[in-house]
Amino acid sequence: MKTLILFYSTYGHVYKLAEAIAEGAREVDGNEVVVKRVPETLPQEVLDKIGATEAQKAFAHVPVATPDELTEYDAIILGTPTRYGNMCGQIQAYLDSTGGLWAKGALVGKVGGAFVSTATQHGGQETTIRAMHTALLHHGIILVGLPYAWQGQMGHEEVTGGTPYGASTVAGGQGERQPSENELEGARFQGKHTAQIAKKLAS
Repeated sequence: MKTLILFYSTYGHVYKLAEAIAEGAREVDGNEVVVKRVPETLPQEVLDKIGATEAQKAFAHVPVATPDELTEYDAIILGTPTRYGNMCGQIQAYLDSTGGLWAKGALVGKVGGAFVSTATQHGGQETTIRAMHTALLHHGIILVGLPYAWQGQMGHEEVTGGTPYGASTVAGGQGERQPSENELEGARFQGKHTAQIAKKLAS
């Protein structure tokens, strides 16, 4: 069995969630976990201007995924920062390039889910994940979220991400807040939970 954690990250918050999701997925016996990123679409001068160039060096070693390789995986979990309550352009562009797979029904029956980072608590975490769910449903992918069996999304003691639709983090308006241990634990839970379901369906 193989699981792909596929993400785009501007400043590293989504990458940290991706790594935590991968940790959880690796807890499932017999699961080969691969972490990849989607191609960058912004010009270098824009990345320099918004301060992303230096931050992205932390995950520059992560290989870029091609659309055709999605057929190799039993589970696919997508991660994105939010842009005005929706997925970022890089993830959207990648999904837009999967039309050939859609036409063949190549991803039907695979298991999938999504995770996200927003600047603020109410910055569109759930709408963004639901938008990615829509794309996954068009491919016939079986959706898995972050169920309330993970109790970390029930507390009110601290500012925290975590939705029933998928793991999330609050990054702060300047990206100053890093994912908390609670948010990372939610990501690990989602990764493991998704891989467990994929394994059951594959058996």
